[in-house]
Amino acid sequence: MIGTKLYTEMREQFTEYLIGKQLRKTEERYTIFERICHFPGHFDITLLYQDLEEQNYHVSKATLYNTIEVLIDAGLIVRHQLTSQSVQYELRRLAETHQHLICTKCGAIREIRNQIFKTFVKNMRVTRFTPEFHCLYIYGVCSKCKYKKQTVRK
Repeated sequence: MIGTKLYTEMREQFTEYLIGKQLRKTEERYTIFERICHFPGHFDITLLYQDLEEQNYHVSKATLYNTIEVLIDAGLIVRHQLTSQSVQYELRRLAETHQHLICTKCGAIREIRNQIFKTFVKNMRVTRFTPEFHCLYIYGVCSKCKYKKQTVRK
């Protein structure tokens, strides 16, 4: 889980967003957000649903999807459309610190941290646009799939 100070800060941001949009501050929304903060990285709806069930907290998938959309709009999480079938989510604060390597064969995702990319985006000047954060996806073949492919050829 993220640190207590960061969690408190993001929870306050969530509350301010809900008040500003005149949305209800429900126990379900806060519980879903709190459970998301326990994930160390990417998650999908199924993983989040299972986590909530394991905590004996029962919500519908519709509630999960709706809350996810609210959290995206609030700028607290980001949606990663990694492949045409794979949608994953991540806390925005975590997404800002790394890039993604995605295997086109098996779908494995590896994160890399490269300060050069972060510095480049920070120093980038674009007319009539102010970057807030970036996500970089590099698609290729992981070493396991490459090895399997080479083994099959022999």
